[in-house]
Amino acid sequence: MKDSFSTLRTLELADRSVKIASLPALEKQGFNLSRLPYSLRILLENLLRREDGASVDAGDIEAIARWDAAAEPSTEIAFMPARVLLQDFTGVPVVADLAAMRDAMKALGGDPKRINPVQPVELVIDHSVQVDAYGSDAAFLINVEREFERNRERYAFLRWGQQAFENFKVVPPGTGIVHQVNLEYLARVVMIGPGSAGEFAFPDTLVGTDSHTTMVNGLGVLGWGVGGIEAEAVMLGQPVSMLVPQVVGMRLTGEVTEGVTTTDLVLTVTEQLRALGVVGKFVEFCGPGLANLSVADRATIANMSPEYGATCGIFPVDAKTLDYLRLTGREESRVDCVERYTREQGLFHTSESPEAEYTDVVHLDLSTVVPSLAGPRRPQDRVALTDVKRSFSIEMDAVCAQRSAGSSGDGSVAVAEETKRTVAASIDGREIELQDGSVVIAAITSCTNTSNPAVMLAAGLVAKRAVELGVETKPWVKTSLAPGSKVVTDYLKAAGLNRYLDELGFNLVGYGCTTCIGNSGPLRSEVSDAISEADLVGVAVLSGNRNFEGRISPHVRANYLASPPLVVAYAIAGRIDFDPYEEPLAESGEGVPIYLKDLWPSSEEIESTIVAAVSSETFVREYGDVYTGDEQWAELPVPEGDNYAWAPDSAYVRQPPFFTDVTPEPSPVTDFSDCRALAVLGSSVTTDHISPAGAIKVDSPAGSYLIENGVEPVSFNSYGSRRGNHEVLMRGTFANIRLRNQLVPGVEGSFTRHLPSGEQMSIFDASERYREETVPLVVLAGREYGTGSSRDWAAKGPLLLGVVAVIAESYERIHRSNLVGMGIAPLQFMDGDSVESLGLSGEELFDVEGIAAAVEGESGAALETSVIARAADGTEKRFKALLRLDTPQEVEYYRHGGILTYVLRQLRG
Repeated sequence: MKDSFSTLRTLELADRSVKIASLPALEKQGFNLSRLPYSLRILLENLLRREDGASVDAGDIEAIARWDAAAEPSTEIAFMPARVLLQDFTGVPVVADLAAMRDAMKALGGDPKRINPVQPVELVIDHSVQVDAYGSDAAFLINVEREFERNRERYAFLRWGQQAFENFKVVPPGTGIVHQVNLEYLARVVMIGPGSAGEFAFPDTLVGTDSHTTMVNGLGVLGWGVGGIEAEAVMLGQPVSMLVPQVVGMRLTGEVTEGVTTTDLVLTVTEQLRALGVVGKFVEFCGPGLANLSVADRATIANMSPEYGATCGIFPVDAKTLDYLRLTGREESRVDCVERYTREQGLFHTSESPEAEYTDVVHLDLSTVVPSLAGPRRPQDRVALTDVKRSFSIEMDAVCAQRSAGSSGDGSVAVAEETKRTVAASIDGREIELQDGSVVIAAITSCTNTSNPAVMLAAGLVAKRAVELGVETKPWVKTSLAPGSKVVTDYLKAAGLNRYLDELGFNLVGYGCTTCIGNSGPLRSEVSDAISEADLVGVAVLSGNRNFEGRISPHVRANYLASPPLVVAYAIAGRIDFDPYEEPLAESGEGVPIYLKDLWPSSEEIESTIVAAVSSETFVREYGDVYTGDEQWAELPVPEGDNYAWAPDSAYVRQPPFFTDVTPEPSPVTDFSDCRALAVLGSSVTTDHISPAGAIKVDSPAGSYLIENGVEPVSFNSYGSRRGNHEVLMRGTFANIRLRNQLVPGVEGSFTRHLPSGEQMSIFDASERYREETVPLVVLAGREYGTGSSRDWAAKGPLLLGVVAVIAESYERIHRSNLVGMGIAPLQFMDGDSVESLGLSGEELFDVEGIAAAVEGESGAALETSVIARAADGTEKRFKALLRLDTPQEVEYYRHGGILTYVLRQLRG
């Protein structure tokens, strides 16, 4: 610690003395730090403590201390998170990359053990459990058994990583969802560790390979989601290169009214902030309304930061934070450390704390929030509960128009007007009728809501009243309960509510991210057959945070996010197109109409149930042996050795190809010429569209590959579970069943046209043909390209397909970073330009000039390039595009062909 500002101080804790980089000491030197948002104070401490004159100098510190709220981001800083958080879908390729980097280091003549995490890394296995069995007491055991059958090789690989790498811990499957485990157990809020001047106390900060890492912001911990490739660099000691961000304050007043849930609140927040535009910005919650939100409420709101587009959505540490730490069983010495440190550093919020300055302030009166859903395909598309019927009707009007147009054969809508479809089916001898709008999946799932006792116990209370009134869920609805931790089932049992959920079919199916990630499992064959036969618009209602097209189930076209009690209500109704205030959900055993108000618990009832059922003893018991796992985990064979012995015939874990030809020095950067467009895409293309996580279709390139390699369709598992196998993932790139590529108008799925032949084929097959022809590829896109999960394969996959550049109107933060991290050029149309405005068809040949000059010359936030689109008739269209290498460090990463090859060369020396 160079300490140019003489801020090194000693802080006395209850059990020890520690050093701190004192913010009050800096403030005494003429800096008004009380005006800084809390999130920037945390960044400021990070730089103060790490000042070395090289990666961090006095100018960086002063830039944050004198932060101009209105200024555009321009100052680059090197932020070093205190730890890294992984989940298994993203964690397996991270460990595979590290193992491959060890092989590459050995090939380059370096020490393979230099490839090792230099700070705490924790991986929670939570994304692999699938809802195969449901609606019975045996569902959990069946699903866990199948999870191990499918994923034994992946889990053994992770156990190898746990013994091969230092500072690397794995939380076994069946424990909970990564973000809820982080909130309830892993998060420190304040950390104590070694520093240059002795033992230091400092804020807990992190990056995670899941975009919902932001959930822990609700506890006052600064962290956000990054791609696996960026997380690997952090693990290896590389700081996060970032511009000091703008910070938007969301000022909360009032409190929510009777009958309104935290889910309704977070959907409202998501709608408002996405409309404002906060991509690349921090969001910080402030105002007197904070006092009316529990940490569980705050975490629910922070969780959906990716959905409203912000880098993070942070709440300050306050008395409620300390209460939550005690509730969740943290030791009193930890609580004491958090309180003393944050009060000393001006990081502790009270009602007397001055409000910070913000780039912009959004006001939300909590009393104006109303019961809501979001859908049918984006989390920001909030619909008031009173408006859901009308909203779905409008959606169906569009579907019916498409059906009519399709039946005409000429693209017109003039033939016969389609109406809502209905089809008869039989389930267990019962004749049923499925229709457009039938709810076929009702899932209480995902960390967003299952971390919140208020909404979980509300769901149990709704179930209790339904059972007491003789009401059942509809037989065509696939019901499931996948809590974020074992604590949830404990307090449901303590409240006596689990049996009512069980009676309605909401039996425990697993602890993990199930339906929300696309692991909803198969529907009953009678239901899926009927949907396919009549091309029905099936509906899913889930308490998750993602409802993108093609994500939840291949048989569901409309997906709605809702609170857990509303999930139960819609499972009872069995359809989405009704008004729950005016129309009954069902009839009681005596034939009396039952309305939503007849089932809904009061706020007082929910609160008294929380007090009676939720205790710190439960958290202490469930997290006492969190790393142990069950017998199946303990009995897994653990491969030995510091370097992994790759199995060349493995269908799950293959040696990634990104480091096989790494040279000691990078090759010169070149411009691109004679590129073809692999895909021309619209706006709001998500990482789910680019790299799906759900089911693998038998007739897809990935399915054909698995069959050719002896894998039966019943054992396909999911794209997410096979992220350790690049052969599957490159074939699954752009494999979303709802992808719309404008090169093949009117066609959905992973298709394109090879040019100039014009032949229609799969995107993978076209890329292979272009590879044989040595043709580089580009992707053209609209606004918000790469929205959604922090999915590194959404960048790795296109790279392996031969994509050298993406040209989009704008990018989601994480995906743009991932493209840079893999050496793909993220180009951005100038303001006002687009595929449409420039009259591009995608059939042109594309040249990109100025990349080499920009990378080799002076770097900055706006690197201009020229793009020439040459049509078959010889005409040319020229336009400018920004090369979105936003910091000098990103320029360096790109020059090296990506962040990991850069780090590998740095570590080799």
